[in-house]
Amino acid sequence: MRFFSDNTATACPEIMTALQEVNHGRARAYGDDEWTLRLDGALSAHFGTPVRAFAVTTGTAANSLALACLSPPYGAIFAHHEAHIAVDECGAPGFFSGGAQLELLAGAHGRLDAATVGAALAAHPRHLHSVQPAALSLTQATELGTAYRPAELAALCELAHHHGLKVHMDGARFANALAFLGCAPDEVTWRAGVDVLSFGATKNGALAAEAVVFFDPALVRDFELRRKRAGHLLSKSRYVAAQLLAYLESGVWRRNAERTNRLAQLIGAAAAAALLHPVEANEVFVRLGAARRQALRSSGFEFYDWGPEAAGDARFVVSWDQPEQDVHALCAALSSRAGS
Repeated sequence: MRFFSDNTATACPEIMTALQEVNHGRARAYGDDEWTLRLDGALSAHFGTPVRAFAVTTGTAANSLALACLSPPYGAIFAHHEAHIAVDECGAPGFFSGGAQLELLAGAHGRLDAATVGAALAAHPRHLHSVQPAALSLTQATELGTAYRPAELAALCELAHHHGLKVHMDGARFANALAFLGCAPDEVTWRAGVDVLSFGATKNGALAAEAVVFFDPALVRDFELRRKRAGHLLSKSRYVAAQLLAYLESGVWRRNAERTNRLAQLIGAAAAAALLHPVEANEVFVRLGAARRQALRSSGFEFYDWGPEAAGDARFVVSWDQPEQDVHALCAALSSRAGS
């Protein structure tokens, strides 16, 4: 019963059908095929505003190449200390930007607030000897499974823009955040002030399909050249584009996210007082202790430890194809230990 990560899941049927349908005949290479050329229009319709969109295959590429367009080599990128760009991307933002530095901030349940960011910007030196504030990167849903509300995002974006920073959003689990918030995609992106979004589909049923979405075409600048130089311009991009089109146009993004969120809520309720963070997406963080972690593993559950070993914390992630019986079994195991 595997709750390691949504990266372990299969590709959903709609994605596989799209790949089969696109796998015929000859098509222009390097993004000049009919499917890739439809991406701008499909994502513009999804967000309710004209966008420029670029397909890539990994979230790290999406984040790093997007940030490289927002920050010069001498720039500072402000982010939560739990952000994926800080702890899971092997220094890629600095590498692809040519040297930009991450300035990491604390925030409850994985979220930054305007007061913390404002204080950090006010305290950050802007003289010749310091990296210059360039971008704010926010994660939606966050690395701790919580979601920023539209008003929170608007306050953060307004603050960043006031100080001359651009705003990037890591949307690896963007669909889960939308499903929880019950809002339209535009409310937590460009209407709130987000400039660039890393739009994730892989964790929610795609095979290897991500997109960088620019809400301000003027910011695109040299993205296409950076993508080529980084080795992420795909010769057969129709296979990624077809996935993204099916993901959007079939509505599978919402169906999968609503299901995983619903099942995660069941696990969170079973964890009761051991729950570490509100369950607002498809991740559940629980304080178990070493003995309870081992007992769960001995019962056949697979999951990642989280944080310091001594804390005894664990993370459970529900995937789009998670068998419901696995979730019910985990809930029963957590509930039976809740009072022990």
